[in-house]
Amino acid sequence: MVASTKGADREVLGKVVWSVTMSLDGFIAGPDDAMDWVFDYPGPNPVVDELIRTTGAVLAGRHSYDVGRRAKRPEMRKVYGGAWAGPQFVLTHRSHDADPENTFLSGDIRAAVSVALAAAAGKNLILIGANVAGQCIDAGLVDEIVVLIVPVLLGDGVRLFAWQGEKPVELDTLNVTRSGQVTNLRFRVVKSGS
Repeated sequence: MVASTKGADREVLGKVVWSVTMSLDGFIAGPDDAMDWVFDYPGPNPVVDELIRTTGAVLAGRHSYDVGRRAKRPEMRKVYGGAWAGPQFVLTHRSHDADPENTFLSGDIRAAVSVALAAAAGKNLILIGANVAGQCIDAGLVDEIVVLIVPVLLGDGVRLFAWQGEKPVELDTLNVTRSGQVTNLRFRVVKSGS
C-alpha cells in the first residue's frame, strides 16, 4: 500500500516495508525471543543505512514491543539499535502503560497502516514483528520485504513466517547483495494486476 503526499513540485511516495534479520535456518528470533545474535554481525551495511535514511515511521506488533522493552542490551530497545528516531506505533489489543516514545493503536490492520503511513510524511513505513507483517501481507499492504540473512543456525525460535497465509504471495527479486558476512535480499511483493 503506497501512500502519497503532494509536494510543491512532485509527489513523494512512501512504501510499506517489512525489514527483518534472519538466521540461515529461517528464524527472526531465537529461543525465548533471543535477539542478541543479530548484533554479532555489525556493519557497515549500505542496505541498513538506506533503510534508516528512508524510514519515516515504524509499526510494530505488541509482542515485538514487549520483547524490546525487556531486552537487557540497550541497543535492542531502540529501532535500528538507536540509529533511527521518528514516529513509532504499536498495534495492540491489550492494555498498556503510557510510553512517550510510542503511540498505541488498536483495531484493523488497514487503519493502523494508514495512520502510520500518514505519520511517515512521504517516507517509508517499516514493519517490525512477524504477526503484524503477516497481517499486512494477508491484507495486501506490503510493498517490499528486505531480509538480512546472517550466517548462524539458531535451531529454534520465531520463524520468518509464523503465520499461515490464505494463498501464495508472489515476490519479485529486486536485489541481492553482501555486506561482510550478511546477505541482503530485497523483494517487491507482486500485487494482483501488477
